[in-house]
Amino acid sequence: MAPYESESAGRRKATRYVVPVAVVGVAAATIGLVPALADSGNPDLPKLSAQQLIEKIAKSDVQRMSGTVKISTDLGLPSLGGMAGGFTPGAGGSSDGADGKAGSSADPQSKLMELASGTHTLRVATDGPDRHKLSVLDNAAEYSVIHNGDEVWAYDSASNEAYHSKDAAAAGDRAEKHSKGETPKGVPATPKELADEVLKASGKTTSISVEGTSRVAGRDAYKLLVKPKQAGSTVGGITVSVDAKTGVPLKFTLTPAGGGKAVVDAGFTKVDFAKPAASTFDFTPPKGTKVTEGDDLKAQDKSHAPKDLPKDLPKDLPKGMPKELKDAQGGGMDDMKVIGEGWTSIAELKLPGGQGLPTGGSGSGDVPPEAQKFMDALGDHVTGKFGSGTVFSTRLVNALITDDGKVYAGAVTKDALVKAANAAQ
Repeated sequence: MAPYESESAGRRKATRYVVPVAVVGVAAATIGLVPALADSGNPDLPKLSAQQLIEKIAKSDVQRMSGTVKISTDLGLPSLGGMAGGFTPGAGGSSDGADGKAGSSADPQSKLMELASGTHTLRVATDGPDRHKLSVLDNAAEYSVIHNGDEVWAYDSASNEAYHSKDAAAAGDRAEKHSKGETPKGVPATPKELADEVLKASGKTTSISVEGTSRVAGRDAYKLLVKPKQAGSTVGGITVSVDAKTGVPLKFTLTPAGGGKAVVDAGFTKVDFAKPAASTFDFTPPKGTKVTEGDDLKAQDKSHAPKDLPKDLPKDLPKGMPKELKDAQGGGMDDMKVIGEGWTSIAELKLPGGQGLPTGGSGSGDVPPEAQKFMDALGDHVTGKFGSGTVFSTRLVNALITDDGKVYAGAVTKDALVKAANAAQ
C-alpha cells in the first residue's frame, strides 16, 4: 500500500508506554513485506542460483495485479481483545484530537495494527505507483484503504466511518520520478547491482540459497531461503516463494529460532496479473458516513503545539519531525545508537524524561489498567551490571527497558539484550 501518515494530539501521553506498542508495530511492518500462503506440489523448474533468483526478482516489472491474500501472525502476544484501543494512538476511535474530540475508527495507522495477530483475509489490487487498494474482510464487515492519485480514503463499514487525506505534492513527485525511471540515491539501479549488494551483505551475517520449488496460488515458484549465520537472533529463517514467470514474490514465511509454527505466514490464495478495473479505486462515502479529514487533524495538532520554544533548537532534526514535537519529547530518537550488526543488531535509546516505565498503581494513574495488564503479561524482570529492568518479549522482537529509562530492542534473545545493557555501562 501507499505510505500513509497520521498525527495525533494524544501522542505525548502515548510516549509513556510506546515501547510495548512498538513491539506490535514491528510485527505489523513485517507483515507488509511480501504476501504468502501454503505450498502445494513441487514443480520441475530449471535450476537457478541465489544470485539468478535475486536478479529475477529485481527484473520484475509487474505493476498491475490483484488477488486474495491470507495472513496468519503468531507473535506469542496475549490476546489484545479490546485493549488495543485503550493505549494505541488513534485505535478504535479512542484517540483524542487536539480539540478533545475522538479520532476516527477508520484511521489506517491504528486499524491495520489488527493484522499483528490472528488470521485475516485480504483483497489487494494495484495499478501503477499511484493506485492501490487493500480490503480486510471480516465475517460481517469490511475495512478498506484506497489510494488513488493524490487522495487516500479509508472506510470502516462496521462503524460507517471514513478517513480522508490528500497529498498532491507527494503524488506529483512519485509520478515524476516513476516516469523518469529514477531511483533514490545510493540504491542499486540494475538487477545485477541489487543482486551483488544482497549477496555481498550476506557473506558475513546471512546465508542465502534456493531451496527447491513450490506451487503458490496455482503458480510455479522458486523458494528463496534467507537465514542468519549469527547466534542470538530470534529469527530462524525466512522463505520467499518467487513466481517463476514474473519474478513477483508470492509467499513469505518467517520461522522463529525457537521452533514451532511460523511467526508470519502471509500470502496469495488467488492472484491475477491483469489490469484491475479503474472503478476498483473509486470511492465515495456512503450516505450518513462520518468523515474525518486527516489534514484537519494535522492542522489542529500544529495549532496546539507549545509556543514558548527555545531559540537555539538544533537544526539537524529528523526530516518531517516538527520542532514542537522534538522539544516536547526531550530528544527522542536522535539519541539512538546501534549495537552490533546484521541480525543481532540492537537499538539503544533513551525514554523521554530519562525515567523507566510508569506503573498503573492506584495512586499514579499514568497507565490505563488494560495497558498495564498487557505490559505485565509481556514483562520479565531482569537484573545485571546495568541495574534492573523489564524485558518485553514476543516470538520475534524483544525489548529491555531499564529502570533508569534506557531501551535496548531488537530481534534478539533476552540474554543478548541483557549482555548489551551490561556492556554499555
